[in-house]
Amino acid sequence: MVEVTFPASLSLTPCLPPNLFLSISSEKARSKTTKVIPPRTKTWKIRAVVASSSSPSVFGSFNRTVGGQVLPEKESLEGNKGKGKNRKRVFFLDVNPLCYAGSKPSLQSFGHWISLFFSQVSLTDPVIAVFDGENCNEQRRQLLPSYKAHRRKFFRQPATSRKFVRSQVGRSQQLIMDVLRKCSVPVIKIEGNEADDVVATLVEQVLQRGYRVVVASSDKDFKQLISENVQIVMPLVELDRWSFYTLKHYIAQYNCDPHSDLSLRCIMGDEVDGVPGIQHLVPGFGRKTALKLLKKHGSLENLLNAAAVRTVGRQYAQEALTKYADYLRRNYEVLALRRDVDVHLQEEWLVERDTCYDSSVLSNFFRLLEDTDKPTHESSSNFSNG
Repeated sequence: MVEVTFPASLSLTPCLPPNLFLSISSEKARSKTTKVIPPRTKTWKIRAVVASSSSPSVFGSFNRTVGGQVLPEKESLEGNKGKGKNRKRVFFLDVNPLCYAGSKPSLQSFGHWISLFFSQVSLTDPVIAVFDGENCNEQRRQLLPSYKAHRRKFFRQPATSRKFVRSQVGRSQQLIMDVLRKCSVPVIKIEGNEADDVVATLVEQVLQRGYRVVVASSDKDFKQLISENVQIVMPLVELDRWSFYTLKHYIAQYNCDPHSDLSLRCIMGDEVDGVPGIQHLVPGFGRKTALKLLKKHGSLENLLNAAAVRTVGRQYAQEALTKYADYLRRNYEVLALRRDVDVHLQEEWLVERDTCYDSSVLSNFFRLLEDTDKPTHESSSNFSNG
């Protein structure tokens, strides 16, 4: 079911929970609908009015995958230059990573990064915000129980406490959604689907319409989408700005195409997502061996198919690829972004974003956080001592 909602007013409803440290969790609030708001047209620029409370660790996983490369500020903010520059851009905003300062949930972090994003990056270009749906990890956990298992820890509490936390999470996520809608950003959340898969599905549809795509996220999984017409823009905490990461940067770093990156992760595993690599079964099968084989065969599937009919490497590698082919294909199914989510691009999502209310909406949001800062600390202390 798809529900289309419109902002009823321009005021920001104070729905911030009293315990701010419980305000957001990696497990998302319940929702069984896709909610959207059509954008409008006008221009306004804003700047962040609060200092960032983020720490470098919040985006560390993505930065490690790009080799710690930091782009010059001019280049990082000019992702629209170069080949295909005349094609209009559509931004996809991966919301959840912005809601953390380090490993801690933070509404201040969201407010800071979304303010910089609107004023420095997207401007009036269309923006589509995507959230994880409820039970979004279950499909992959059926294939691999360890997949993102560490994220369950947020709800390992007594039933009464767990119910309270879910209530606070729901309120905080609703507050974030309200801010985005009032800034003319469609909000997409589909039950049973991760935001990554929803974005990957919609990216294909946007490209078919002749647009270019920019994915705003610190999530390394999106690198498999990079192409001439798909870029990533990531928040750099240490420089307090957003930075573009393009196909040019990817090839310069890895000397291969993004599809090979996904294949390499399937072989080596992904500790952050709880996906074990083949080295746990065959210790001698390391990154150097994997890269050499993938450069020759191009992709994991090509490599496995070749290993099934002829010798592709040393004996230990040959035996590993034939004996654990199903293991590696399972990793691929877990780590590859799906492009078959039941979501359909709406024309109104592609209209220039109306920015005339950005300043007032975000100012009200920051003021709300400031007004609740002192009670939050007091209530947090009382809660933790109780």
